[in-house]
Amino acid sequence: MANTLFDRTIAFASICQSVKLVQEISRTGSCDPDALSASLKSIIVTNPASTLEVFGNEENLTVGLNTLISELDNSPGGSELTRYLINLLALERKLSGRRDSLAQLSDRLENVQRQVQHFDLLDDQMISNLASVYLDTISPLGPRIQVTGNPAQLQQTGVQHKVRALLLSGIRSAVLWRQVGGKRRHLIFGRKQMIEQAKIILARNS
Repeated sequence: MANTLFDRTIAFASICQSVKLVQEISRTGSCDPDALSASLKSIIVTNPASTLEVFGNEENLTVGLNTLISELDNSPGGSELTRYLINLLALERKLSGRRDSLAQLSDRLENVQRQVQHFDLLDDQMISNLASVYLDTISPLGPRIQVTGNPAQLQQTGVQHKVRALLLSGIRSAVLWRQVGGKRRHLIFGRKQMIEQAKIILARNS
């Protein structure tokens, strides 16, 4: 896959989309269904020809692109979403150094790919399966991501499953970010370029 500004922006926007949806679900119990679908489906696209193919099209990342702009433009680094982003990138770095965890994750995702031939990925049972993949393969790498929100929502099993499935999609996006050359310095020194690129992508889809 290409290591262009476009690819890095798409990959980082997809991480932003995952954490924004985690925030919305943990607060209200619901989120944008199209964005949720795009993020969860990206988990099982494991051999894409291009960065965009992971998400289908640019419009599927509207939530993430808008979040990228607001977070990178305004955040001093202390927001809830920034904390989620930093934690996901740190977990992905740990994952990349663990062959055993990577092999386990690959096996589990192959199972999910077989299951989606018979079930919709957005069925409750399939979301539960994705959540268990996260719990079994990513959580043990620690430390666990502390998700804040409405306690009444966070106590619901369905919400917990969606949060973990979305965190798994965030890990998938963090892997993609690294594959297209994304590095921490891009978040510090390349913020303006990514914000401008995100605005260009949004403008041509509005």
